[in-house]
Amino acid sequence: MQAYFFDQINNLINWSLVEKELRIYYPKGLRLSGKPAYSPLLLFKMLLLEQWYGLSDYQVEEEVNDRITFSRFCGISMDNSVPDHSVLSRFRTALTEKKALDRL
Repeated sequence: MQAYFFDQINNLINWSLVEKELRIYYPKGLRLSGKPAYSPLLLFKMLLLEQWYGLSDYQVEEEVNDRITFSRFCGISMDNSVPDHSVLSRFRTALTEKKALDRL
C-alpha cells in the first residue's frame, strides 16, 4: 500500500524542479568529512515523511533505515548512509530562516 502511494507521488511531482528550488535555499557542497553533502531533495523527502506519518527527526532517521518503502522513496540504497536527526534539523532551520528573510 505504501509503495503504491509513493509511486503515485513520484508520478505526480517533478522532483527535479523541486530540487532545483531547494538548492537555492540549501546550496551545500561537501560534508565535514569531505564527502558530498546530502541532497536537499533527500532531506526534503524525509521531512515529508515526518509530516505524513507524524514522526520526529529521530524516528524518520530510524524508519528510513528500516523500511524499504521509505528508503526507496527517498532514493537511498542499502549501501548509503541515512542523514541523521541533526542534519534534518539544520536543513529545516536553513529553509525556515531563508523563508523568514524573504518576507522582509
